[in-house]
Amino acid sequence: MAGPAPAAAGELLSIEPVELRFPFELKKQISCSMQLSNPSNDYIAFKVKTTSPKKYSVRPNLGVVLPRSTCDVLVTMQAQQEPPRDMQCKDKFLVQSVVAPAAITVKDVTADMFAKESGNKMEEVKLRVTYVAPPQKPSPVPEESEEGSLSRAFESGNVDYPAGDSPEALRERIEPQEKSLEAGALISKLTEEKNSAIQQNHRLRQELDAVRREVSKRHGGGFSFLVVIIVGLIGILLGYLMRS
Repeated sequence: MAGPAPAAAGELLSIEPVELRFPFELKKQISCSMQLSNPSNDYIAFKVKTTSPKKYSVRPNLGVVLPRSTCDVLVTMQAQQEPPRDMQCKDKFLVQSVVAPAAITVKDVTADMFAKESGNKMEEVKLRVTYVAPPQKPSPVPEESEEGSLSRAFESGNVDYPAGDSPEALRERIEPQEKSLEAGALISKLTEEKNSAIQQNHRLRQELDAVRREVSKRHGGGFSFLVVIIVGLIGILLGYLMRS
């Protein structure tokens, strides 16, 4: 990985970096900053120019660096619709600086101050523009689900069980619970069948009493042979139900 670009140490301003590096991406605005340092006790006025003014936005493009202080300049490249050939760029920037009157403000800086015929002590530093590949994003690797990893761990036997939670111990705790559930279901089913048989037995007894009363009315209290047969069949049926 390349290190940071060196600074240009002029007599008036020290500019860092001397090479503006843009991580080029299509259809995206990209910014790069540079720092202007004034190591002297003078007020230094500066102006930033570029060979492609429509392509770049510079903020601020002119200003004043106070004595023993710095000023940050942000350069923004507009979104590009086509990739540059071989990732090469011929754009250049020029930073002009002059010694300004003491206590000068930004609104007092004029273009005439940077004219060569003005007689001011002026310094010019050229900056190159370089396109670099954007940082690679880490490829999304699907993480293995916890359930899948545990399943494979159980299959391979590479599992550390807490004390008392070995497969044998787990089986000993689970099997009685399963048997208890099965027994409970069987008891519930038998109880339902028993209750149903009792209810049916009760209904049969009621029907038998009704038959007896009807026969008594018709025959003056005596039983006919048909009634005896019916009573016998009902008794056999009741006995079978009770045994079930």
